[in-house]
Amino acid sequence: MFDKIRWGILGTGHIANTFAAAIASLDDAVVQAVGSRTQKSADAFSDKYSIANRHGSYEALTADPEVDAIYIATLNSLHMDNSILCLEAGKAVLCEKPFCINRAQSENVLAVAKKQQRFIMEAMWTRFIPALQQAMAWIDEGAIGEVRMVQANFGFRADDAPLFDPALGGGALLDVGIYPITLAHMAFRKAPTEIRSLSYLGRNGVDEQSTYLLGYEGGGLAMLGGAIQTNTPYDGYIMGTDGMITIHDSFWNATKVSLKKGDEVVETKELPLHCNGYEYEAMEVHRCLREGKLESDIMPHQTTLDLMETLDAIRADWGLKYPME
Repeated sequence: MFDKIRWGILGTGHIANTFAAAIASLDDAVVQAVGSRTQKSADAFSDKYSIANRHGSYEALTADPEVDAIYIATLNSLHMDNSILCLEAGKAVLCEKPFCINRAQSENVLAVAKKQQRFIMEAMWTRFIPALQQAMAWIDEGAIGEVRMVQANFGFRADDAPLFDPALGGGALLDVGIYPITLAHMAFRKAPTEIRSLSYLGRNGVDEQSTYLLGYEGGGLAMLGGAIQTNTPYDGYIMGTDGMITIHDSFWNATKVSLKKGDEVVETKELPLHCNGYEYEAMEVHRCLREGKLESDIMPHQTTLDLMETLDAIRADWGLKYPME
């Protein structure tokens, strides 16, 4: 079963292109189909990546019997409805981050997945790339002792209209702030117990830049930030009682990690990507499907719920609610 995983891609934007290229680099998978809101867009995308089945609606894609799993590459505000559409059609799902707009929506999706007995995973690709896996291995080995602090930012200057549209779940937090928050969750292996945050709510009332101070049981702290109108450094740092890990620019898609003890860097590993980084989350889906799993061990459902709850709490600090909430 699943000798070759047949993917469908729901959506034809920038991120869909990245995923299609990643799948093309793997021998055990193929992009079998694409679904768009228009046939013209589906045809253009399919021509670019030599995709056999091209559908002018999302519904047609989910009904395609030659598709095993669907990657959802649509805007934040569509993730819940798109995921449910795919699950109820009997497809496995890899849904782009953020999984949904909030925890309540996420719970709705996971309830459908449980009812349908179908696999679903949030596409937080950072968790799967080799450099981040190496950083986690160092933590597991006790190389830096007890994790005490995490520091990371992800900010850039954007002009994409959807990023500033509250009806689409816009703002820095859901687009890029989720990455440093994910790094902290990976390092501490749990959700924070305290959350403090500040933001600048600019165009259309979404956060153009925001900072997050997270506290963890036992005294751990994470100092994090995201921005869509400000450039920031892209290194990530995990600091422990006996050392420090640097995840070099860009921490969410790193190819280099360093281990420091005292004033000396004792080990540096260069871990180039097989393609563009998206292939590793796809490989995890392949493994899970072949083993009959309904969720990933690396990105389990509870982790998604923990992250969504953290994002909800941060936005509550600012009084930012999206129109669909």
